[in-house]
Amino acid sequence: MPQTQSTPSTATARARPRPGMRPLPPPTGCASDHHGDGRPRPAVETTLLDPDLLETAWLEKPRVETALLDATRLDGKRLETKHVDAKHTDPEQQDARGEWLRFAPVQPLFRARAAQRLAVLAYHGVTDHRSFGAQLDRLRRLATPVSLQAVLQAVTERRPLPPRSVLVTFDDADRSVLTHALPALDTRGIPATAFVISELIGTERPFWWHEADFLARHGGRARSLDCGHPSQLLPRLKAMPDPDRRRSLHELRVSADRRPPSQEQLTPADLLALRDGGVAIGNHTQGHPCLGRCDDTTVRTEITGAHEALTHWLGEPPIAFAYPDGGHDPRAETVLQELGYRLGFLSDHRLGPRLPDHPLQISRLQVDSTTSIRRFDTILSGLEPAYRRWRRQEVA
Repeated sequence: MPQTQSTPSTATARARPRPGMRPLPPPTGCASDHHGDGRPRPAVETTLLDPDLLETAWLEKPRVETALLDATRLDGKRLETKHVDAKHTDPEQQDARGEWLRFAPVQPLFRARAAQRLAVLAYHGVTDHRSFGAQLDRLRRLATPVSLQAVLQAVTERRPLPPRSVLVTFDDADRSVLTHALPALDTRGIPATAFVISELIGTERPFWWHEADFLARHGGRARSLDCGHPSQLLPRLKAMPDPDRRRSLHELRVSADRRPPSQEQLTPADLLALRDGGVAIGNHTQGHPCLGRCDDTTVRTEITGAHEALTHWLGEPPIAFAYPDGGHDPRAETVLQELGYRLGFLSDHRLGPRLPDHPLQISRLQVDSTTSIRRFDTILSGLEPAYRRWRRQEVA
């Protein structure tokens, strides 16, 4: 009987790696290999994708939006997530979406990919110490918390950080970093970094964006601000050239019916207490302007002024900088190089390589102390950030 020549099946052909791609090892330690009845799950096509192309390949699939936005049962409650405008999604809806994303079939693949990346978490204070503590406990179980010094050592020695490395950072550094974050971090032995707005240290001045919101809600007016809805105030101020922003703030102060309440800020002694407790101190400019809206002189003054103040208070120069509003500015990078800075951090809501390619442009993930654990998992894996980019959803 003549033998027929076997031909590879469509599935086999599709599973064969393309030239230049390397197979992604299947995630370990998860129960995704079998159904509840013991039957093996069908192989997932994307396991053979290059890790760097994984999120793009998955997000290009048209069925994803329907699968993720359909009404879903979650924690015994009916969650309606039908076609919400991404730009007007409130935090509860974002948390709910993040919780559902955790059960997406590709979450184990994103988690496996994230193990080979560096996750830098960018907080803004701690408003819920219980939730923040739960997040830190999660990090201890799933990740390898690292210090700013460890990141610097990896960059200096050109050796990648350990798998699942996570660095915790805080922008603006309000007093909750001292009163809420430091005790929680210290109890668990997790290091962190706080980026400081130098002109607020030792004062009771509110952050300028909080002040502007308060003044506008209490009769404050400015010629350049036809605010409309209050939610548009901050984007309009950020979009202005820096001199116009400062002038508009002055006009709001003069015309408002009430002055904003004071806000106790960190003191120089508090900065030393944070550093002694394992929280490194970094530069976040003098007054937190949007550097892209500043002229060259202002960019230099904002960075060098904060650098000199921090060096005086700490007794040593800071080595790390966080770009205000999260965006990279090449003029700022030039000044940082002149001052000897070794690390610079963005707020682009992305994972980065375990050995940063551009030490003055390290990616960070936006997270809040109130973020649910389920959404926290999808942020750490990179799935929630990838979903946001796919939806072109802005990160607050």
